[in-house]
Amino acid sequence: MYPPLGCGNDELDACNVSVEWVRRPVARYDTIGHGYSRTRREDRRFRSQIHAALADARTVVNVGAGTGAYEPPDRHVIAIEPSDVMAAQRSRDLAPAIRASAGRIPLRDRSVDAAMAILSIHHWDEEQEEGVRELRRVARGPVVILTYDATVSGAMWLMADYLPEVATLDRQIFPPPAQLAEWLGGEVRIEELPMPRDTPDWQLGSFWAHPERVLDATARAATSGFARMPADVVERVVSEVARDLATGGWDARYGHLRSLDALDVGLRLIVSRSD
Repeated sequence: MYPPLGCGNDELDACNVSVEWVRRPVARYDTIGHGYSRTRREDRRFRSQIHAALADARTVVNVGAGTGAYEPPDRHVIAIEPSDVMAAQRSRDLAPAIRASAGRIPLRDRSVDAAMAILSIHHWDEEQEEGVRELRRVARGPVVILTYDATVSGAMWLMADYLPEVATLDRQIFPPPAQLAEWLGGEVRIEELPMPRDTPDWQLGSFWAHPERVLDATARAATSGFARMPADVVERVVSEVARDLATGGWDARYGHLRSLDALDVGLRLIVSRSD
């Protein structure tokens, strides 16, 4: 684990970083994160909403920071990311990532203005509740979480008709928005973020408008839904979608989606105000 940009080991106290290091967990994205930054690029619309939710925060901790997507460039960011593979894809313009886990964020109570976690909570495993409470502990101001409502995402054609295994998994690993609100406590708002057809962030929800993307191995590999599935499941889904695109079966059932500019596929922004 490494200190934030501008903080040497002898300067940790001044940077509000605890000197009690935490053991680095096994990082899932060390396995599935290769090439992630090629297809998971920031969507300016999501970025605008996330940054607005951070309000006037000047110092922000980003937990599960990954490649740094959606980090505000005009604020001091402390990035927490356990995966070497993901951290290595961070731009040189961004602060290097501290290797730590969500369950024990190495910061003091109320030591930063805001905290954020962008599409990472479903990878926190047994640390989910503890991690969400940690976000609230270290932030004086807003906590901003981007996540999915699995009851909505599971109804999207890909999961409903072809990949029910992901729908089942998502119900297990994505805490419901109401549960996140309870863990955060206080005043919390939950915002729907419709998924634009033309988003450059090819998360699994973006496939609603692009069934052909299921056939793209690079696109699949950059989504944890596909990446966590056994090879035989992925092969089955690719074969079935390819068949239905070729025969017109997909368009017969879902061709109306091609005329939509955006769709609610379950993406949610959870914003907790200060205590």
